[in-house]
Amino acid sequence: MTEHEKQSTDRRDQEPKETHKVTDEDRTRQDAPQDDGAQVGTGIEAGGVPEAAIPELVIISGMSGAGRSTAAKCLEDLGWFVVDNLPPALIPTMVELGARSQGNVARIAVVVDVRGRRFFDNLRESLADLDTRGVTRRIVFLESSDEALVRRFESVRRPHPLQGDGRIVDGIAAERELLRELRGDADLVIDTSSLNVHELRAKMDAQFAGEEEPELRATVMSFGYKYGLPVDADLVVDCRFLPNPHWVPELRPFTGLNEEVSGYVFNQPGAKEFLDRYAELLQLIAAGYRREGKRYVTIAVGCTGGKHRSVAMSEKLAARLAAEGVETVVVHRDMGRE
Repeated sequence: MTEHEKQSTDRRDQEPKETHKVTDEDRTRQDAPQDDGAQVGTGIEAGGVPEAAIPELVIISGMSGAGRSTAAKCLEDLGWFVVDNLPPALIPTMVELGARSQGNVARIAVVVDVRGRRFFDNLRESLADLDTRGVTRRIVFLESSDEALVRRFESVRRPHPLQGDGRIVDGIAAERELLRELRGDADLVIDTSSLNVHELRAKMDAQFAGEEEPELRATVMSFGYKYGLPVDADLVVDCRFLPNPHWVPELRPFTGLNEEVSGYVFNQPGAKEFLDRYAELLQLIAAGYRREGKRYVTIAVGCTGGKHRSVAMSEKLAARLAAEGVETVVVHRDMGRE
């Protein structure tokens, strides 16, 4: 073999080795950014995601049997991306993954319940983390009375998740204590004690179906004290200082929606002054709620039976709030109950 042929053969022997080496290096370079991308808990801003891409977040929680699943399905029907039973510590990661979807996941709803009770200690830390990242988040809390919850669990013949070897009421009491702080932080509390599935969905639709969120939404609810205070009330107004139309025979059959009944109520001493001053007070409260980021408020207006005075006052108060730019819904809880 000549010297020239020997050199050519040596070069050919070296070529496969050189090609194999380049492939390993390329593979290493390709793997490197994939490993970096897998570390999803480093923060939204660190990933270079525009602020406009950060998804809107709703956290759904509350009492077992109060309707969390129905509320979640309602949001899912409205186009929200719903995650059930997500550990609270993973909520920021979920939001970040949504932000990386380039707008495909613009609204996320997360259901947090007692099945993940060992993670509740991380919830406040996760919420604080979301606040620092500028994430718009709201907490919806589903509430219900003990009697209604017991009735629902008995109807499906299932134990309460926390009752253990005790009774259903023991599990309910333990859950209330566990969720007490979260309920206090909720932006929207919905009492489902007297609601059916369709009524709950209607409430969720009313709050989340609109394309643009108003600054503040108010529910003005008339009620009768003899039927108990509304558990989801933020503010309570007592109209029992006014004379009761119930004792006027010609007004007794009617409700506060009747013009004659309403006229009778507001012709009483102090009625108009009370409405004016409480409406002014609500302006101050509403401004504070807006500053604190609270979007929902329930104002309960009560009289003895929830038929005359509270109904008339609720209608007038709701009209005042609407005139101030507050989106207002009027609910007469006990009217027609007699």
